[in-house]
Amino acid sequence: MSVSKFGLSKARLSRIDTFIQARYIDAGKLPGALTMVARRGEVAHVSVLGAADVERGAALKEDTIFRIYSMTKPLTSVAFMMLVEEGAAALDDPVETFIPAWRDLGVFVAGAPPLFQTRPADRPMQIVDLLRHTSGLTYGFQTRTNVDAAYRKAQLGEMGGKLTLGGMISALAALPLEFSPGEAWNYSVSTDALGYVIEVISGIPFEEFLRTRLIEPLGMVDTAFCVPPDKASRLAACYGRGPDGTLALNDDPLTSAYLAPPVFYSGGGGLVSTAADYLKFCQMLLNGGRANGARFLSRKTIDLMTVNHLPGGRDLTQMSRSLFSEETNAGIGFGLGFAVTLDPAKALLAGSVGQYYWGGAASTAFWIDPAEDLIVVFMTQLTPSTTYPIRRELRTLVYSAFDD
Repeated sequence: MSVSKFGLSKARLSRIDTFIQARYIDAGKLPGALTMVARRGEVAHVSVLGAADVERGAALKEDTIFRIYSMTKPLTSVAFMMLVEEGAAALDDPVETFIPAWRDLGVFVAGAPPLFQTRPADRPMQIVDLLRHTSGLTYGFQTRTNVDAAYRKAQLGEMGGKLTLGGMISALAALPLEFSPGEAWNYSVSTDALGYVIEVISGIPFEEFLRTRLIEPLGMVDTAFCVPPDKASRLAACYGRGPDGTLALNDDPLTSAYLAPPVFYSGGGGLVSTAADYLKFCQMLLNGGRANGARFLSRKTIDLMTVNHLPGGRDLTQMSRSLFSEETNAGIGFGLGFAVTLDPAKALLAGSVGQYYWGGAASTAFWIDPAEDLIVVFMTQLTPSTTYPIRRELRTLVYSAFDD
């Protein structure tokens, strides 16, 4: 296949393979990695390296199934915006319209559960706050405040917990917000709450809405909240980094919880998928909302989703209270389900103003660059995603391959 029609140097694209193999796989830092680069509507480069299961010597393959964790969030956000387009909700709707139990949520002042001291919020939480993570909600893994600790104790937002989606929403009604909605940015269970709102509006379970309205029509045949028995052999192992820096298995594909339907259907992090499936979702967005002869969203809605919605036009370093890579988010804003590049110079990375992206806890990532008609999908299985700077390095490698 000629690569010249893509405006990308084949020799320079091959640097992706060489770099990842030597720096990460041969060094024992990643089990394997799959990189897919598409431009002008076609796949220009696929790199499949290393193992899907180190312990059993199973090679990574192009159809390997990965836990995509927070790369679920953009799908949930798109699903919700489909309802907005139908007039079923608006971005400035109060969340309490759909979750009445949240009507009187206070803001944390002091104390610990169950004796929190709170103050009234400055304004009601709006739907836009769920989409852009300015809701005042949090994640238990933040380990930053007493509110985070309460989330951990109740296992809120944890896919291995005992609460259903509705159970999590009910439990959150008894806990304070970290801050008044719109005051700051904090990575959180906001997108899980958005999934619940989808359920309330549509009248069908969230997971069914996502499957029937988005996943199946897009032809994402390997994307789901669990891996069926006939595909179980394709699920990758997931790793962390042990005390000595070597790979440590933390989710065995033979015993993984992903082999059975979950109790908690997480719109914030529950899906498994393949690189090819996720590329279909990205290509639909890059195509202005159209795929397989159907329209999923208007081009104007995607335009709205992929501009910065942080109050005052600020970036994440100015708004974030989250323990979430603030140091690498200069020049980065947040839209309705995606991070958005505002200033490549501040980000210190090649790219384009207006490119949008996100990633998952197991170091997976994607980005879409409309100015360059470019999509990149990266899959591996190593938690946490902040272990190595592979995402930033991959940006440099891809953009250095431009030859047009």
